[in-house]
Amino acid sequence: MILMKIKINSFLVYVFGALSGLLFGYDTGVISGAILFIQKQMHLDSWQQGWVVSAVLLGAVLGAAIIGPMSDKYGRKKLILLASVIFLVGALGSAFSPEIWTLILSRIVLGMAVGASSALIPTYLAELSPAEKRGSMSSLFQLMVMSGILLAYITNYTFSGFYTGWRWMLGFAAIPAAILFLGGLVLPESPRFLVKVGQSDEAREVLSQMNKHNESAVNNELVEIKRQAEIKSGGVKELFGKLVRPALIIGIGLAIFQQIMGCNTVLYYAPTIFTDVGFGVQAALLAHIGIGIFNVIVTAVAVVIMDKIDRKKMLVYGAIGMGVSLLIMSFSMKFSHGSFTASIICVVALTVYIAFFSATWGPVMWVMIGEVFPLNIRGLGNSFSSVINWAANMLVSLTFPTLLNFFGTGSLFIGYGVICFAAIWFVHSMVFETRNRSLEEIEATLRAHSDKNHDQNLCS
Repeated sequence: MILMKIKINSFLVYVFGALSGLLFGYDTGVISGAILFIQKQMHLDSWQQGWVVSAVLLGAVLGAAIIGPMSDKYGRKKLILLASVIFLVGALGSAFSPEIWTLILSRIVLGMAVGASSALIPTYLAELSPAEKRGSMSSLFQLMVMSGILLAYITNYTFSGFYTGWRWMLGFAAIPAAILFLGGLVLPESPRFLVKVGQSDEAREVLSQMNKHNESAVNNELVEIKRQAEIKSGGVKELFGKLVRPALIIGIGLAIFQQIMGCNTVLYYAPTIFTDVGFGVQAALLAHIGIGIFNVIVTAVAVVIMDKIDRKKMLVYGAIGMGVSLLIMSFSMKFSHGSFTASIICVVALTVYIAFFSATWGPVMWVMIGEVFPLNIRGLGNSFSSVINWAANMLVSLTFPTLLNFFGTGSLFIGYGVICFAAIWFVHSMVFETRNRSLEEIEATLRAHSDKNHDQNLCS
């Protein structure tokens, strides 16, 4: 294989592997600024505005459901390359859309790549990473997502002075899409998939590169992978079976709570929220860049500490911080009558909210759904969780403009804050710890409990 002759620094492999996260973040974040101009030029009502924003999310559901599970059959690498091509087509289609329906269709296509990436990349990075580094390496995906969002904010501000600036905002994503395709050509295939299809020598070479030629670690990991790979690939029946049930509950629960706590309404509609509390369009976009920079810094810190703090603790503390921040923001907007002080409190609380999300629920959810499912249905399980996540994302984002008009920002965000506290109960009751455990150890734990009716012991 040509790949084996190309020596690539393991960190660069992780970076290129996570690069689709940059497009993920850019294509979901860029609409927050572009919609301000699209709405005026195409004369959109609140429902049409919601569809332009949420079209990517509909496509993401389709991409995660259709493309994601194919990775168990065709491999992670080939589908990452396919996703990069879809990114390119969707970005150019969005930029050259003559009217709203073409724009919506192009963003659905774009969303298919976003959904495919969300299903593929956490699994790919988890399968490449040694257990002691898996959290940090897998969370590089979320760092790329946040970097993409920041890039989108900067692009929004840069092109905000042009009448057709929104076309440049949407079309700029074609550049990182092309870079992803070129980088994807030299990415290694997942060693778990290689063993599964009988290419053990190639798997050993990839593991050797990823483990810095530590032969003892490579041999031990390869033995465990081969043992798990002997288990027949599963389907929907196995996904909903007794063995996988604790992992499925985690995947579904984390995927839903990550969205219904309001994270993406804040990311997508922050400029709209800022203009509602008195900021001008340019000031709102500039404030958005400041939040984006802070966001990337916080996520980078999360990457560093991911393997030093238990996943459950990060989720609990994150939910507390997000809930308190939303309540403060809500009450300042509801009872301060649009004063300048209320605007500042709103910006600070919103920034703190995003910081807690970026450091905890943002990366941890994606890391954990890449960890908890057994090898024989890992692609399917990760894809199913991604479908649930994107469906919840679409529902929340599509209804947000209408709910915002009906309830107002003050009352609406109180509801999101209450949900944050409900998430604490879920994490405490239903989620088991995965830090510093190999994927094979996690799977062995599931199998050890499959014949017992004590799934709750996993939560201790």
